[in-house]
Amino acid sequence: MGLITTVREDIATVKANDPAAQNALVIFISYPGLHAKWMHTPEHWLWTHGARSLARIISQVTRFFTGVEIHPAAQLGRRLFIDHAMGVVIGETTIVGDDCVLYQGVTLGGTGKESGKRHPTLGDRVIVGTGAKVLGNIHIGDGAKIGGNSVVVKDVPAESTVVGIPGRVVRRNGCRVMGETFEERRHRMSLPDPVEEQSLMNRRGIQSNQRRIAELEQQVADLTRLVEKLAGENRAAAGAECDA
Repeated sequence: MGLITTVREDIATVKANDPAAQNALVIFISYPGLHAKWMHTPEHWLWTHGARSLARIISQVTRFFTGVEIHPAAQLGRRLFIDHAMGVVIGETTIVGDDCVLYQGVTLGGTGKESGKRHPTLGDRVIVGTGAKVLGNIHIGDGAKIGGNSVVVKDVPAESTVVGIPGRVVRRNGCRVMGETFEERRHRMSLPDPVEEQSLMNRRGIQSNQRRIAELEQQVADLTRLVEKLAGENRAAAGAECDA
């Protein structure tokens, strides 16, 4: 794909994803996420053609000016949008699919000193929220959403929403995994609070147990009265036999 076509495509992506975006000239000049992505293209070319030291040096210059650190060996898909950009880190063996969105402070990193593929693979249309950490050789399925400040260390199925530390799936294919109904406006659409949901489920469970206990206590009281009544009738009957 030609440079001009790529630039136009990326600018259109910004317009589609950022409601604060202005005209193409302003986007071209003032979006460091785009600059980091565009600079990664020659850096990656240098890396794959043996000039690895030069590629690393240029990538650090890019990091200085944009606040985004992308290893030259990382593989980035088309129409990647890095919003606000500052603090984003993309590791060496990371693979990012097409139409992905990364917000500020995102880390696509490793978990230690392991060799080989040690960074995540993102499918197409993945959204990673502010401050989220996606770590290790894991796969994030197409259309997945990672909530802000989540820490994800396991594979994520396609069309799922993950939140929390460690990250866990709370939605899949548009349905809540926990099977509960909550007010959508309080949970910011597709990023619910799993702690609040679990607390609500616990409270509902306690209330259900309290109702059941009250029912059992009522049954015990009814049985006690019935036993006392039968015992009284038996005593009366026995007394009548003695009189006879």
